[in-house]
Amino acid sequence: MIKFHPSPQQITEFVEGSLTPAVSLLVSAHCDMCEQCQMRIESETESLAADMVLEIEESFDESAQFGDMLSQITQAPSSIESDARTSKEASSIKEKSVTIELDGRAFKLPRTLHRYIDKTGNWSSLVGKLWQAPVDLGNQGVANFIFMGNGGSVPEHTHRGTEYTLVIDGEFSDGLATYDTGDFIFMDGNKTHTPKSDTKEGCLVFSIVDQPLHFTSGLARLLNPFSHLFFR
Repeated sequence: MIKFHPSPQQITEFVEGSLTPAVSLLVSAHCDMCEQCQMRIESETESLAADMVLEIEESFDESAQFGDMLSQITQAPSSIESDARTSKEASSIKEKSVTIELDGRAFKLPRTLHRYIDKTGNWSSLVGKLWQAPVDLGNQGVANFIFMGNGGSVPEHTHRGTEYTLVIDGEFSDGLATYDTGDFIFMDGNKTHTPKSDTKEGCLVFSIVDQPLHFTSGLARLLNPFSHLFFR
């Protein structure tokens, strides 16, 4: 069951198009997995559209002009026919891969992330039963798929910047909460946590950070000068 969602402000900014591209990507992927947030997006979109229509109506000196414009739009068949053709063409295209694989296991991704499958690098093994695969987001930066095997753990750390994480498959805990498939998680320098998966199946997450992690405990602190080389 999904317990962690984007904030109301993030949903509003997503609809308005004012979120940063990277955060918007995570919100969109979460909504692919969360019916509750899909409904929130639809409601916000309808509200925004109603406000825009009202502004357009008020911008005309005569209401008849607006009525004529709406009549022309609603009676124009070309766009509807075009949309139908586009939909038909899209359905006829062979479906591309919607999964990523690790050690013979296939993980189905939310629709928003499908276009990044071909932009995902090779898996590399890290300490503590962790695997990481970088994802090239273009000018949006770099994200990572991170898999925590049974007992796998990221050393205790905080953040120099922000971290957005979406749980793709499985569950993990971090000393602050327990997260399940579909959960949307935000972390910053005000929080310290130790992500760990104790489930037999492990846990796959998609994560975007804008600054390297800052390790805070034990020998892991020796990794701080090199933290820009991973989880970034």
